[in-house]
Amino acid sequence: MLTEWRVRSIMRAMLPVLVALTLVELGSGLVLGSFQAKLLTYPTLLALVPVTIGTAGNLGSILAARLSTAFHLGTLSFALEDDMLVGNVVATLAHALTLFPLVGVGAWLLTGLTVGTTLHVTTVVLVALTSGVALAAFAAVITIVVTYVAYRFRLDPDDVAIPVVTNLCDVLGVVVLFVVVQFLV
Repeated sequence: MLTEWRVRSIMRAMLPVLVALTLVELGSGLVLGSFQAKLLTYPTLLALVPVTIGTAGNLGSILAARLSTAFHLGTLSFALEDDMLVGNVVATLAHALTLFPLVGVGAWLLTGLTVGTTLHVTTVVLVALTSGVALAAFAAVITIVVTYVAYRFRLDPDDVAIPVVTNLCDVLGVVVLFVVVQFLV
């Protein structure tokens, strides 16, 4: 057990993951660059980008921490009948349903007070809610898959799940927000 906590073993496990995630983040920047004209037209959408991806990453991180703890306690099964697993996913989605409308209102108020807004508050809330719930669902799936893969490869889910979930939520956050804006704005 002590060999798992050596710097060499941690570096061997995490370096490939972190390099891959860095490349994934570069893809997020490319998507964001293609979305730039729409963001500059509607400053409220620009304000939504960091908050949406950050909040989705936070929700995924909370779920990852809970699943990792359950894994270490031996109470996690990866079955749909597992009440702990399903309950945590439902709680993550419930948080998204309550948080993202507030994110939308906050972005609308902030941009209205600073630079002015051209979008109606209901449009901003709908964009925030739709993209936020979709991201929370993606975060839940990613968290479950990453935790399971870590288990299968004998990696500590504490080390792997949160970095993977937050980075993938960054990328998916930009993509999902872009898609939702294309349909709703």
